[in-house]
Amino acid sequence: MEAIIKVSQEEYFKLLAASDVKLEYHDGKIVAMAGAKPTHNQISANFIFQLKLCLRKSNCFVLASDQLIAVPACKKFVFPDVVIVCEKPLFEKNKQGLDALTNPEVIIEVLSDSTELNDRNEKFDCYKTIESFREYVLVSTNRKKIEVYKKINQTEWLVSTFYDKNDEVTINRCKLFLKDIYEQTDQLP
Repeated sequence: MEAIIKVSQEEYFKLLAASDVKLEYHDGKIVAMAGAKPTHNQISANFIFQLKLCLRKSNCFVLASDQLIAVPACKKFVFPDVVIVCEKPLFEKNKQGLDALTNPEVIIEVLSDSTELNDRNEKFDCYKTIESFREYVLVSTNRKKIEVYKKINQTEWLVSTFYDKNDEVTINRCKLFLKDIYEQTDQLP
């Protein structure tokens, strides 16, 4: 039987500061994040580019996958693929200077075979506990498919699913085409 050793948040931030890889914190457990495939990285880059173009004259920030997010209700610190925050960004400070964003409004997860179940279930349930969180986007890497969950109220979310390359996907206040999000992905593994 494998022993599970729990670490404190302070120990986690010390380990993260010294690590060459991204480490997430899940209620005392450390989870190393595997590197992403080229298709995953291209989709993330396309999202960041398209969102930044749309939001460049606004007060919104588009943050990449190195932005740590605090999820206090679940005792987690995680690295989503893309985050949008349009209010003043607020951070939970720590001694190592690896501050975690506490008020994400839109979170985008690019799915992989190993993370999809967790992204759809446990992560989404935890993200729902963040007061500022109002939009969740799940993007398939196996086929052209984007799901957008928009918060209606505390218990209801409206989901829209897009498959066609000419579908217009609205995220935050941005209208993006599915074909632009998947641009150049057919050339990558």
